[in-house]
Amino acid sequence: MAQILILSAAVGAGHMRAAQAVELAARQMMPDAHVQNVDVLTLTNAAFRRLYGKAYLDLVNKAPHVLGYFYDLMDKPRGRHDVLMHLFQKANLTKLTDLLDSRPWDVVINTHFLPAEIIAARKRENKCKLKQVTVTTDFETHRLWANEPCDKYFTATEEGARYLESFGIPEGKTCVTGIPIHPAFSSLPSRAECMKRHGLAGDRPILLQLAGGFGVGPIEKVHRSLLELKTPIELVTVCGRNKAVAQQLEAVPCPRRHARHIIGFTDVIHELMAVADLVVSKPGGLTSSESLAAGAAMVIINPIPGQESRNADYLLEHAAAIKANNLATLGFKMQQLLSQPARLKELKATARKIGRPRAAFDIVQQSMEV
Repeated sequence: MAQILILSAAVGAGHMRAAQAVELAARQMMPDAHVQNVDVLTLTNAAFRRLYGKAYLDLVNKAPHVLGYFYDLMDKPRGRHDVLMHLFQKANLTKLTDLLDSRPWDVVINTHFLPAEIIAARKRENKCKLKQVTVTTDFETHRLWANEPCDKYFTATEEGARYLESFGIPEGKTCVTGIPIHPAFSSLPSRAECMKRHGLAGDRPILLQLAGGFGVGPIEKVHRSLLELKTPIELVTVCGRNKAVAQQLEAVPCPRRHARHIIGFTDVIHELMAVADLVVSKPGGLTSSESLAAGAAMVIINPIPGQESRNADYLLEHAAAIKANNLATLGFKMQQLLSQPARLKELKATARKIGRPRAAFDIVQQSMEV
């Protein structure tokens, strides 16, 4: 019986969603396998969790440009500060060592670089012989993902693979698979079925506004901008777990030319993306990959400096998205696009062409072959 350990860290939602996608794919492919999916931040103390996880969200919400500064600062060859950082992480993750020693794991699949770094250090010290692979979760990679020894690196793009190799990763260790997304995206229901299930008319363009799992950001401002569009739309806004935001949006008047649906957290986002013409969202790696797999064009707003700004570059370079640089022009940019149905159709076709709905399955299969 195969023994598969999936490790991630709850630093934003994307890494955990990638881990879940890999887990679900593994369970479908190998029903008899022992598959364990662990957030390594649950294996440490509250202070470390706060520093490593909550601090990231605080920067995203309050000082994103500071986050971008540190993203670029750390995207450089290793230095003395890396040694200190590793010692700090190692001291606070002793329970991870116990987990690694608890079973004869066939492979460890990392969807965050923190556990990959800890395992690589143990392997360099000859304290374990575990096979480990690393799954990157944005279209571009970063120096922090390069942790040797590692048996395989799965990247979203060829460019991401080449960048890892610039930090000394051998070419044969990189493999372009795409970012792992929920297996449901590999077999989407029909558009008609999804519209019926969610009470959508589909008689006008369907816009899907996403606010992330936590429902943060200028959600109401974006919502109002979308409702100001002159072209009649059917707007579906997903507020995540933020019930207060949902109540605020319900109080915003909806012009009669539009239809509107406001929902909270959902575990069937694939069905909503399957019917969407446009997805209005920050360009997180997972959200962007899901949109591509569903064949929905993206309207990029408020990318986090660093990884999300690079994701935006990728989507724009491949003509699968448009980008509003500020909320004041969001309605203008979208009105332009909606008035050009041929262009919108082309964006959607490109999205579907470069999407990789089976990335999670490919990653599991190749992980078992290392």
